[in-house]
Amino acid sequence: MTEPLLMLDDVRATLRLRGGHQTLLDGVSFEIHAGEALGLVGESGSGKSLTTRAITRMLDPAFRVSGEIAFDGTSVLAMNQAALRRYRSTDVGMIFQDPRAHVNPVHRVGDFLTEALVRERGVDRREAERRAVVLLDEVGVRNPEQRLRQYPHELSGGLLQRVMIASVLLAEPKLILADEPTTALDVTAQSDVMAILDEQRRARGLALLFITHDLELAAACCDRLAVMYAGEIVEQGAHVYHAPTHPYTVELLGARPSIDQRVDRLPVLRYDRETHELLKAEAS
Repeated sequence: MTEPLLMLDDVRATLRLRGGHQTLLDGVSFEIHAGEALGLVGESGSGKSLTTRAITRMLDPAFRVSGEIAFDGTSVLAMNQAALRRYRSTDVGMIFQDPRAHVNPVHRVGDFLTEALVRERGVDRREAERRAVVLLDEVGVRNPEQRLRQYPHELSGGLLQRVMIASVLLAEPKLILADEPTTALDVTAQSDVMAILDEQRRARGLALLFITHDLELAAACCDRLAVMYAGEIVEQGAHVYHAPTHPYTVELLGARPSIDQRVDRLPVLRYDRETHELLKAEAS
């Protein structure tokens, strides 16, 4: 079997506090192979986003990280600053929850898309713009030449997230870290953005770590799922969605709303001022 592209082994992240410390990641271990998609699911505060920050070494200095994080056989925790910069800019691409929080509002979309290519790789400005136009078209952005001249505030949330996907793909990474990339979007835009992301990463053979609280969405676009609770991976594998074994996973799946389940409406109550009681209101 080939070596994993990304490997986490017994990763712990401990936050130093006054008079003590708190462990927020407690022995996290998983692997992602080239071209594979892993869905990291769990409730808010379980440690999903913290895991991505550990993978990219973007945790606050107050954290102490131990264990092993290896990318393509190289220890991420042992990288010097130059290697870490290359790792973040070329090997790994990050898609965040809210695209507006990670785009400079005073720069045009074209500047945002081409800056890394021009400054980091020495690509000619005109060639960088040509590549940006091609990728914008591939991720479903109409009139891409016009979009390059616009500012972020002139684009909808769904359109701006497509621009973010294009910016990541322009760097030609091996791994994409997508931290709840559809949370800030409406339902229709969510579906479109995930379909585009899944299509593009499959076409390019990219690995994906998809972080979400939406189990059904993760199961639809990922090869395997890893369930996180209180800083630990409690269960992972291809079986998780259809045949969970851990009690937390079972409860998490059971909490999903179902359009097929028939439920009775809650009774409408009225307050009786004389008896000070809540009485069932008569149907009108």
